[in-house]
Amino acid sequence: MHRSIFSIVATVILTISIGVAFGAPGAGDRDAVLKIVTQIQRADYEGDRAALKRLFGELGPYVADAKLGSRVQYWRGFALWRRSLNGFNEAADPKELEEDLNQAVVEFDGAAAKDPAFVDPKFAAGSCLMNLVYLNQKNPPRIQELMKKAVPLFAEAQKDAPENPRLLWVLGANYWYYTPERNGPDHARALQTYQTGLELARKARDEANDPLDPSWGEPELLMNLAWANLHADVPDFAAAEKYAHSALELVPYWHYVRDILIPQIRDAKAKAN
Repeated sequence: MHRSIFSIVATVILTISIGVAFGAPGAGDRDAVLKIVTQIQRADYEGDRAALKRLFGELGPYVADAKLGSRVQYWRGFALWRRSLNGFNEAADPKELEEDLNQAVVEFDGAAAKDPAFVDPKFAAGSCLMNLVYLNQKNPPRIQELMKKAVPLFAEAQKDAPENPRLLWVLGANYWYYTPERNGPDHARALQTYQTGLELARKARDEANDPLDPSWGEPELLMNLAWANLHADVPDFAAAEKYAHSALELVPYWHYVRDILIPQIRDAKAKAN
């Protein structure tokens, strides 16, 4: 039985309408997601916490996309992760920081579930959990719960991607505050971890990657090397200044480095002299 041209057209229109209504992925979805991701990264560096919250929401319609879903959830988690980290610099409400971190873990877990080979969301979730540990210092049962989840995530990431510079950025921060072998901080190990991560990030700089895959890391490692040299037991102001300015050369609009970290280095150096 032959269908009329009117019936075929009607079916096509109905199919398109259903797809739009239920958020089915379209040809332009990848470009739309990439645009939002680019805005998220800029908002992070600019310290624009309101934009990070808004852009987290704008990625929502793309979570169910079969091809993009894992990366969409990663960047949704990233937006809230960085919103909380920027919030620490601004003394934001701890409850708000905790809400962002908890939701970021949900997003990172979702990304890893969609693509088990995708390592970045695993240690990103681990970093969020460690920040939650910091926010729950007076709640030992909650700390145990958080650590029970965080430790395996770091172990898995170290096993699967030991040379991932973003993993080393996260691990360096962990070592700065607490190293299990020492039952306390290990600043020398943290600095070496950051330095190794920086070398790996620079080696990977020219690699061709999918723009939706995370490739950040070099500026962040430079920033943490600056911060760590400033706060070392014996501060190295020259190294701190060098790393901070190198980070700013890569990201000239980085609010934290330009407006907070470099002035802190300058003030500490002036007091020491």
